[in-house]
Amino acid sequence: MILESFDRRTIANLEAALDRVCDGRPDGADHELRSFIADAMVARAKKGQTTLGALTEAGEAALARRAISDRKQA
Repeated sequence: MILESFDRRTIANLEAALDRVCDGRPDGADHELRSFIADAMVARAKKGQTTLGALTEAGEAALARRAISDRKQA
């Protein structure tokens, strides 16, 4: 599993950042959306940026990209 390559603090930050980005959204529990956002966060963490702020920023950026992509397809 990918998460095995991270320490406990990074995993906790990944989980907290994912919750920050998804909580309060009507589609925040959607597995596909959460997976998309988590992938972006993991990619950022692999680059060594593992703070809660950096991971939250990566998730918010992924969410914004997804929204733009969804609008273009509509």
